[in-house]
Amino acid sequence: MNHRRTLTGTLVAAALLASGCTGGGGSSKGADAEAAEDPAQVSGTITVLTHRTDIVQDGTMQKYADAFNKTYPKVKVKFDAITDYESEVKIRMNTENYGDVLMIPAVVKKNDYPKFFASLGTRDKLAEKYRFTGFTTVDGKVYGQSPMGAAPGFLYNKRIWAEAGVTDWPTTPAEFLTALKAIKSKTDAIPYYTNFAAQWPLSQWTGVNGSVSCDTGATTRLAEGDPWGEKGELRVADRLLYDIVHQGLIEKDPTTTNWENSKPRLAKGEIATAWLGSWAISQFQQAAEKAGADPGDIGFMPFPYRVDGKACATVNPDYNQAVNIHSDHKEAARAWIDWFTDKSGYADDNLSISTLKKAPLPEVLKPYEEQGVELIELDDADGGKVKEIDSASEVGINAPAYRQDLVDLARGAKKGSLDDFLADLSDRWTEAQKLSLLHNSGTPTQ
Repeated sequence: MNHRRTLTGTLVAAALLASGCTGGGGSSKGADAEAAEDPAQVSGTITVLTHRTDIVQDGTMQKYADAFNKTYPKVKVKFDAITDYESEVKIRMNTENYGDVLMIPAVVKKNDYPKFFASLGTRDKLAEKYRFTGFTTVDGKVYGQSPMGAAPGFLYNKRIWAEAGVTDWPTTPAEFLTALKAIKSKTDAIPYYTNFAAQWPLSQWTGVNGSVSCDTGATTRLAEGDPWGEKGELRVADRLLYDIVHQGLIEKDPTTTNWENSKPRLAKGEIATAWLGSWAISQFQQAAEKAGADPGDIGFMPFPYRVDGKACATVNPDYNQAVNIHSDHKEAARAWIDWFTDKSGYADDNLSISTLKKAPLPEVLKPYEEQGVELIELDDADGGKVKEIDSASEVGINAPAYRQDLVDLARGAKKGSLDDFLADLSDRWTEAQKLSLLHNSGTPTQ
């Protein structure tokens, strides 16, 4: 269970990896992707790299392109849909050939954005209109723009929860566990579904950060504090996940879970609850329709924690679209990003939070609005520092591995105690923090 090791070399290696895997494509000077003044005069063929293979295959993205061409008739849009998006685009970014528009891969260090992406303008200006600008801002300039955002929460089958006698949202982890126990004893549904085998859903639990404290500075506290200390928000999240599993409130064998099958199963009431995000609601409602179930049974609730009686949920951007700094058609690429954000209806189509500040909340989040859940946008000024610490510590707060270990520990497939497990995470994280501070200050670490 002891994963600790000396991290000085790891920190340096991680920094080299982050720049090296994208090292061939950068220009240190940067460039701007100017907004078009006359749409009729914008021209060129642009390639848009996307992870949305599903809506490229079913023709939805082409419909967006056709609508775009009504405003920008001289721009031809081609889509390159990539299944293993992060891995493949990371390799392509060793060259200059990584599309004209792309979703910013997680591997790219935030401070390196100006080397690979054209600026979309100043944050002071863009923040007047758009949410999430801080997530891609470097030295006052914005390098990416997300077409939509989402809030974390529990998808749940309202009918099953009501059959178990639970009609009010739990406000504490203990109340949440009590509700799951009632579901187990009074219904035939699986109280909570881990989606362990799909792996990535476990990483969604990091979205709890900020929801426990109602603090917009939660990212800074990740960078400067101990996420698994006594007041750490990830400790609260991981403790609840552990207790759910340890108390037998999940599927019989997590290794056999199936993400796609979980959608109709939750819709029909075979599964009661799953922690995901508001982006998933539309997918589960569509699954309900296909399965002959009631889409209205799909509910969404915030994490069971309150600050002075108030519930909070963070609002985070989806993938941010950026313009390749080497594109020969930056104006056309920028036109696509702006149109896709402002006019395409992509956020509405996905029942997601619009990036436009003036847009109303999607219907699926009306219960949040009605019950006074405060939606907060985290300050991401220290997001790059968190990435660096996470990489050096090898914890992986946005990767599934450590929570798979946590689930295995809770169900008895691994030996050890929860306290030792969390203490190990704390030690690795805080050691990486110290080395990061020394590394960034220029102090020798040997």
